[in-house]
Amino acid sequence: MPWIRNKPVRIVMRWQMIVTVAMVLTLGLLWGFHGAASALLGGVISIISAAAFAAVISHYQGATAGGVLITALKAEAIKIITMIILLWLVLTLYEDVVAVGFIGTFAVTVLIFGMALFVTDETSAAGIK
Repeated sequence: MPWIRNKPVRIVMRWQMIVTVAMVLTLGLLWGFHGAASALLGGVISIISAAAFAAVISHYQGATAGGVLITALKAEAIKIITMIILLWLVLTLYEDVVAVGFIGTFAVTVLIFGMALFVTDETSAAGIK
C-alpha cells in the first residue's frame, strides 16, 4: 500500500487485513467453506471501501480548512457508496452467505477503520515543536 500517503490509514488498513484473515480462519473452522468465504467477503468490502477513501484523500494537495473538509466529505461519501454497492452485490449474488460471519467481519473491520483517528502520524508530530 505504498500509494497511500496517510500513515494512520495505512496502519488501520493493515489491521483490517489481519482481522479479516483471523476471522476467515475462525469462521472456516466453525462453519466451513461458506463461513470462511462470508468472513472474507465482509472484510474485503471494508478494505475496498477504505482503499477508495484513501485514494481520495491521498490526492488532496491544498492547505485550507475548507479544502480538507470537502475532501474528507467526498472521501467518506465514496466509502459509504462503495460499501452499499458491495454489500448489496454479496447479499444478492451469494446465496450461501453465512450472515453472522459476513456482517460480523464487516462490522469489526469498519470499526477498526474508525480507529485511524487514534493513530498518530509521527512524521507530522515530529515537525511540531
